[in-house]
Amino acid sequence: MANWVSGKVIQVHHWTEALMSLIVQAPVDKFTAGQFAKLALDIEGERVQRAYSYVNSPEDPNLEFYLVTVPEGKLSPNLSALTIGDEVLVTQQASGFFVLEEVPDATTLWMLSTGTAIGPFLSILQLGEDLERFENIVLVHAVRYANDLSYLPLMEKLVERYQGKLRIQTIVSRENHIGSLTGRIPALIENGALEKIVGLTITPKESHIMLCGNPQMVRDTQQLLKEQREMRKHLRRKPGHITSEQYW
Repeated sequence: MANWVSGKVIQVHHWTEALMSLIVQAPVDKFTAGQFAKLALDIEGERVQRAYSYVNSPEDPNLEFYLVTVPEGKLSPNLSALTIGDEVLVTQQASGFFVLEEVPDATTLWMLSTGTAIGPFLSILQLGEDLERFENIVLVHAVRYANDLSYLPLMEKLVERYQGKLRIQTIVSRENHIGSLTGRIPALIENGALEKIVGLTITPKESHIMLCGNPQMVRDTQQLLKEQREMRKHLRRKPGHITSEQYW
C-alpha cells in the first residue's frame, strides 16, 4: 500500500492547453533518475491517483512532473487547475526499473520518447551520472505539433553541457517544423531517416535503445528493431538491446 505525503505546489507552467508542468515540494525519499511517483487528489471522497515520472534530477529538491490534461480524465483536469500553494499527494517512495543501472554498456545509447514520456530521460541527463560508459547519447522527442516541444530549451542546454556527447533530434508528426523530422519513430528508423540526420547507426553490436512513451510506439519500434536489426528486449537473465517502458 502506498505511503502518501503531502506536497505543496510551488510552480505551475501551462505550456499549451493540454500540456503542463507541476513543480512540487514534498518530503519524499530519494529516487533514482528514471523512476516515477504517483500523484493523487481526494475527489468526492475518492483518492484518484496516476503515475508520473520525475523530470528533475534526484539532486534537485523541487519535484517536477510533466503531464497531459485529458479533458474526460478523473485526475488530470484537477491537477491542471492547481495553483501555487495548493496541496497534492505524492507517494513517498518512487517506483520503476527504467533506470541506467538496468542498461548494459554500449557505444551509443538511444533515448527514444513520445510526448510527456521524455520526463525520465531529462531526469537521467540532468543528473549526469553513469553516462561515461557511453560514447554517444541520442535523445529523441516525438510530438504531434511543434508547440508540444516544451522542453526543447532544456534539451539544447544539455547538448552544450555534454560537449559533443549528446545529440538531440525532435520529431513532429502532424506538421512540418524546421529542424524536426516528420513522421513516427518506427517509420523513421525503418527508412533510415533518423540515423541519417543524427549521423549514427543503430546496430545490435554498438547500440542500446531505451524506449518510453505511447504503447503503440513502443510495440511497433520493438517489433521493427527485432525484424530489421536483429535486436531483442533486454532482460537481466537474458541480456539484449532494448529497454522499454510504456507510459500509460
